[in-house]
Amino acid sequence: MSQLEKIIEEVRQLAEPMLQAQGFELVDVEYQRERQGWVLRIYIDRPGGVNIENCADVNRELGTILDVHDIIPHAYTLEVSSPGLTRPLKKLEDFSRYQGRLVKIKTWQIISGRGKVLKGRLRGTEGEKIILEVGSEVIEIPFPNIAKANLEIDF
Repeated sequence: MSQLEKIIEEVRQLAEPMLQAQGFELVDVEYQRERQGWVLRIYIDRPGGVNIENCADVNRELGTILDVHDIIPHAYTLEVSSPGLTRPLKKLEDFSRYQGRLVKIKTWQIISGRGKVLKGRLRGTEGEKIILEVGSEVIEIPFPNIAKANLEIDF
């Protein structure tokens, strides 16, 4: 595990209990170097969505927790936000929760001769497989084969 992955995992372990206690879900954690320096991004959500006040409150509380545990060895900027309309789907449960929604899925391997990027209507899950309707075809995608998945804006 790289130093970057270790920091992300430690942040996740510290953030999840605090967020769950307040009714939030930890959607994703990103930690990367950008022009202005290191940035730690925390994406949170909950039924009904999150607002800027929720993000500011979580930023303050999580910032204090991270300062106490001192897991990041240099200066960084902490950003807390909602995942937005094109929210990433990270967990198997996400694919069940957003059943019926339009999604874009990138896979590690070619699926059903259609390539590695699929866009279609999410039909849910069966065990460890994601069921996706692409046009008139229903495709099963093994969850471990998913490199990236996001909700798409449905017009």
